Amino acid sequence: MTTTLLQPGQIEAAAGSIPELRLPPADLFLARARRLEQLAEQHTLGEYLRFVAGLARAQQASLDAAPASSLPAPERLAQCREYRMPPLAPAGLVWPPGWRDTARHLARTVLPSLPAAGQAALQPILDGADAWLDAQATRLFEGDMANLDAAMAPLIGAALQVHWTGLARQLDPAQVARPEHPNLCPVCGSHPVSSVVRIGGAESGLRYLHCGLCASEWHMVRAKCSNCDNTRGIVYYHVEGGDNVARAESCPECRTYLKIMQQDKDPLTDPVADDLAALALDWLMDETGYDKSGINWYLIQSQL
Repeated sequence: MTTTLLQPGQIEAAAGSIPELRLPPADLFLARARRLEQLAEQHTLGEYLRFVAGLARAQQASLDAAPASSLPAPERLAQCREYRMPPLAPAGLVWPPGWRDTARHLARTVLPSLPAAGQAALQPILDGADAWLDAQATRLFEGDMANLDAAMAPLIGAALQVHWTGLARQLDPAQVARPEHPNLCPVCGSHPVSSVVRIGGAESGLRYLHCGLCASEWHMVRAKCSNCDNTRGIVYYHVEGGDNVARAESCPECRTYLKIMQQDKDPLTDPVADDLAALALDWLMDETGYDKSGINWYLIQSQL
């Protein structure tokens, strides 16, 4: 009898048709806020997680209240699909009108929850000129952490997330091609925050990368580096004594890692909230000499 060995990409494909793209749900930020509030209980980073929860609730309110921005023209969407380009890439898009107003609104909303030092740190968002905000947003898009104001980044990033999530929600998955670079979001071209193995329905057991900007998710087979596509020598790390919801998937080839969240361990797992709560795992991976291939816009550290 002949035995056929399935490779990682075939293991999931053998189950049938795979939903390649998951666009963000309407209550994305509200669900994230609730998860952050849950994680904040008895957590050493509880104060910060509660701050981000308040920010996420403000994002949801802004998303619900904001008028729908215009998608690129149908011809542009078709061209992007033909050439496997992300249709909502910031470099090729007129930035949604009102994003600066959203940034200022978010800052005003969260200011009362901050101590005096925190309020002073965010004041430039309220006082800064439009050109300054645009420059900060550009640096965030380009990953220019050396020149990015790290104190402002979570609020600026949160405002951009509101508008790009709103744009992504208007797309049909059929309008988006599989990405030319699987480690970047096929919708907007941004890096993922983490990945999540989902439960329920056709997505059960499938791993999806979660975009840090537009919150879209795209399928990526497991046991494969999400940064360089390597399938050999993948090792998983976790914090001893933890709930094992978050693990770090590390690659010996490119020396990077990305967290992978297990929904079967906790159905309420959120790829952004749980990434923040598992900061101890980042410290562990830093000690082992691995670099994080993703980025969480709620917690950005400037580079010296």
